[in-house]
Amino acid sequence: MKRHLISAADLTKDDALLVLDTAEELAQVADRSIKKLPTLRGRTVVNLFFEDSTRTRISFEAAAKRLSADVINFSAKGSSVSKGESLKDTALTLEAMGADGVVIRHMASGAPHRLANWVQGSVINAGDGTHEHPTQALLDAFTMRKRLGSLDGRKITIVGDVLHSRVARSNTLLLNTLGAEVTLVAPPTLFPVAVGTWPCEVSYDLDAVLPKSDVVMMLRVQHERMNASYFPTVREYSRRYGLDGERMARMADDAIVMHPGPMNRGVEIAAEVADSVRSTIVEQVANGVSARMAVLYLLLGGSEPAIGKEVSE
Repeated sequence: MKRHLISAADLTKDDALLVLDTAEELAQVADRSIKKLPTLRGRTVVNLFFEDSTRTRISFEAAAKRLSADVINFSAKGSSVSKGESLKDTALTLEAMGADGVVIRHMASGAPHRLANWVQGSVINAGDGTHEHPTQALLDAFTMRKRLGSLDGRKITIVGDVLHSRVARSNTLLLNTLGAEVTLVAPPTLFPVAVGTWPCEVSYDLDAVLPKSDVVMMLRVQHERMNASYFPTVREYSRRYGLDGERMARMADDAIVMHPGPMNRGVEIAAEVADSVRSTIVEQVANGVSARMAVLYLLLGGSEPAIGKEVSE
């Protein structure tokens, strides 16, 4: 694997499978009475969050602590950043502290890439603007693999606000690498201009795609980024692109429903769907810790393909 994880495109198929296999082994730690491994003892991981986050920040913190790393949580609010300190000066401060790994979430697309030029440690992108969120794609792929087995040839449908979604971009890249066939479904106004260069199919008709899908991933309608009228009303959007019980009934018997969270219940996904047995939404949160443990282990702990000994001891 490369030293940093900035984009899902940084991962070859072998890299991605290595992360997923390692996450599978590390998931066993969650079943033990003491949920800790000594793998990253003495290493320092900094969570550098310039944007609000609950799941991702807590998930990375839990992952690092389970590997016995020292964790420093840095929030832009209440720090020197709120006084105007630049990203580069913040990076130099982290460098002086001897950070081995920096997990960064930033509102500007490309910020993790810039940071990687300024620090010696590994940089992990936890979401940058509307660009990418590679560890979310890894945990999603891990969840799909646990439910469905191999992803080769599987039909994955991603529905909703693709324009503002870093999750859609990272998932499209990673799932294509793993051999899945991805279809993006959205209103024409919610596709980025460059979607034609992505390795996927594009559709505007959810009902036509649903019966052929092994996985249906619903994306949050990002109200905070909606500075233009991308669709007439929320009700109209929900009617055409929301997943309700009636639509779920048209899916294949073993097809699953996913959502990266947080959800707008009643907008892109109905409560009855979110809480159904087909839904993997709670599993995704748990699997996020295992996937992020695997990424931290492989980037900071060495290049061994597995840690079977330590898990079984």
